[in-house]
Amino acid sequence: MSDKKNNGPLVVEGKLADSERMKHDSNYLRGTIKEDLKNGLTGGFEGDNFLLIRFHGMYQQDDRDIRAERAEQKLEPRHAMMLRCRLPGGIISPKQWLDIDQFASEHTLYGSIRITNRQTFQFHGILKGEVKPAHQMLSHVGLDALATANDVNRNVLCTSNPIQSELHQQAYEWAKKISEHLLPRTSAYAEIWLDKEKIVTTDEEPILGQTYLPRKFKTTVVIPPLNDVDLHANDMNFIAIAQDGELIGFNVLVGGGLAMTHGDTATFPRLASEFGFIPLKDTLAIAEAIVTTQRDWGNRTERKNAKTKYTLERVGIDVFKQEVERRSGVTFEAIHPYQFTHRGDQIGWLKGIDDRWHLTLFVENGRLVDLPNKPLKTGVAEIARIHQGDFRLTANQNLIVAGVPESEKEHIEAIARAHGLMSNKITPQRENSMACVSFPTCPLAMSEAERFLPEFISEVEKIMSSHGVANEHIVLRVTGCPNGCGRAMLAEVGLVGKALDRYNLHLGGNRIGTRIPRMYRENISSAEILSILDTLIGHWAKDRQAQEGFGDYLIRTDVIKPVLNSAIDFYEVKEAV
Repeated sequence: MSDKKNNGPLVVEGKLADSERMKHDSNYLRGTIKEDLKNGLTGGFEGDNFLLIRFHGMYQQDDRDIRAERAEQKLEPRHAMMLRCRLPGGIISPKQWLDIDQFASEHTLYGSIRITNRQTFQFHGILKGEVKPAHQMLSHVGLDALATANDVNRNVLCTSNPIQSELHQQAYEWAKKISEHLLPRTSAYAEIWLDKEKIVTTDEEPILGQTYLPRKFKTTVVIPPLNDVDLHANDMNFIAIAQDGELIGFNVLVGGGLAMTHGDTATFPRLASEFGFIPLKDTLAIAEAIVTTQRDWGNRTERKNAKTKYTLERVGIDVFKQEVERRSGVTFEAIHPYQFTHRGDQIGWLKGIDDRWHLTLFVENGRLVDLPNKPLKTGVAEIARIHQGDFRLTANQNLIVAGVPESEKEHIEAIARAHGLMSNKITPQRENSMACVSFPTCPLAMSEAERFLPEFISEVEKIMSSHGVANEHIVLRVTGCPNGCGRAMLAEVGLVGKALDRYNLHLGGNRIGTRIPRMYRENISSAEILSILDTLIGHWAKDRQAQEGFGDYLIRTDVIKPVLNSAIDFYEVKEAV
């Protein structure tokens, strides 16, 4: 974060980005999507609708593995949609899950469900003719895909925390309230996908505005000491402060974000800044004021610099904070003490204070699909058929079977083990590694991530074992491009894709997710990365202090210098000689 009080103008003047024209002309997100759905000459959406459908929770993609082949055949790419559900706090009922499971099996190209690190699920491979039925299925089970993509407040995360059940329930309720309060008010979603009649003659967006936000906006509710939602990857964060087991308010942190652009030093990851403490009654007023300030001050001329983190760097933290106080009528109090001790999910069984059991299932890369001898998707469906509690999707792409009575514990574990959802062979290293989707469906992918990670981790496991630290872990993330979906910029070891089997290697984050790693080597192969890790893990295993994480060790021994202020020194070369 910047130490400067005021770095620039409150509003950036200049020619607006074309996305601003698109939003202005969309008639509050309607565009001509309804008409486009009837066009059977193409499998995709055309013109502005290609981007407008993102406000409705979808991205148009194609299978890049067969793109060249189809081009040779004079065919357009095989367009299909990725659809992402809105699921504040990641909680879903087993009954809802079974309908989702059935839709994935019968109406998608890949037959899979993917748990995302935005604590929800998404379908990949929905053909154009199945898009409307997908939205109607979600509506039928009480869900929707509204505002899970593009320039709005996206799915609100909440610490899964299966142990502190009462506190988690309170925090979860606030995550839902924040999500609902910041949703678009336009009825376009209901009109297009649910065939609802338009009942008002004039649309209004009192919070988001006619042209919505300058860029995507992400929000979390966090319960210390577990930073499982990676709060510093998000624009707006509410850290739960409890007293005698009761939630009394939140510490508010603003301006986190991880995306950047290769070769553009005006873009960088940034940790969120502390604004102060607020009592519960002021939560929605503060949330609205932060969003509207970013709405009015965010950069609408250059999307690469449109996120909240850049607004704070330009106008200054104090100026932004004062404007939030003015708009909300709330004065921030001093930050209440808080501490994070870990952030990964605690895989396996845990007993909550309510005497119920909670089973966290490790789902590698969040991909639930039936594989030979490992029918993961079927296994979750089998559990859903008997489970009387709920499911919780975590921000680490795993699934919690929550609220299991003692009498059902053995039965559920037997199902999980029979379907490959539980195994004693999963190492701590694999549990603490994560990747974005990348190839073949992501149009921004530069290198492999999800398909690359399992085999890469197998090689890292060999290295860990050879140095006698097989039971330890390093927070390791891979993202197929610099947009940050895999949250590599909060890892101890972060790989950021540049080309096929070429990555920038970042080192020096920490286990609790409060330090950005610095680039150690640029544009190197996976084999080179493994060689580097072999050497460094060997030194760590031999010379580390008690309980010292890999990233902390690298900083302490000057292998890499810490990023102190990402706006100033993220791109400085600080590697030790």
